[in-house]
Amino acid sequence: MTVQTLSSMNQNKAARLAAFLYGLVCYGVFLATFLYACGFVGNFVVPHSIDSAPIISWGNALLVDGALLGIFGIQHSVMARKGFKNWWTQFVPKPVERSTYVLFSSLCLIALFYLWQPIGGIIWSVTNATGVAILYAVFASGWLLVLVSTFLIHHFDLFGLRQVWLYLRGKDYTQLTFATPGPYKYVRHPLYVGWLLAFWSTPTMTVTHLVFALITTAYILVAIQLEERDLVNAYGKAYADYRRQVPMLIPFAQKRNA
Repeated sequence: MTVQTLSSMNQNKAARLAAFLYGLVCYGVFLATFLYACGFVGNFVVPHSIDSAPIISWGNALLVDGALLGIFGIQHSVMARKGFKNWWTQFVPKPVERSTYVLFSSLCLIALFYLWQPIGGIIWSVTNATGVAILYAVFASGWLLVLVSTFLIHHFDLFGLRQVWLYLRGKDYTQLTFATPGPYKYVRHPLYVGWLLAFWSTPTMTVTHLVFALITTAYILVAIQLEERDLVNAYGKAYADYRRQVPMLIPFAQKRNA
């Protein structure tokens, strides 16, 4: 074995290790962002939440918040499309493409948390202790459903860790097989159901929170169409049949075919 060959092997190992460490960092940023998001939407623990005190006019606040949500929506959808990935991986190595996507999504959310402008105003306020407890329970169940759903469809692949782990071990990435575990038998997108529960379940619905919930709901409905188009392309008839048989978001909303 020549010195040049040995040097090349060492460089390759270093590149694989660097990619794996990069994936871990991206995943760590995601975890911190996810935890902050819980407090941000629920108005607890974090220093700047969705319903912090307004500091600018409602009109300007609406423009800022709409722009922040729009930036996140565009980034989150565009970077997930196959065409963008084909172009993007000319510059970003394929093993870290998903980790980079996760990092950019997290950075967009961090910017949203930091720059968010509350509007104020109350749409509804539940004061009954039982009602408040129920709403917070639904809120918590929404976040839990989001997390559980990611693990059911392979959490570590979704957030890029499987890709960098395979690369570290010198193995090629393989696409996951199509499966419908747990709640995926009853709705096609339990992860999005979780987000909707988390965003809409609050004992005090302010104008700010309503704007957030409406825009994110609209984004989810659009994102589902884009995502399902990609899933049909990836899994063909298996996903097309699944889409015909299982409701999108509401269990038992349509009759399932035998």
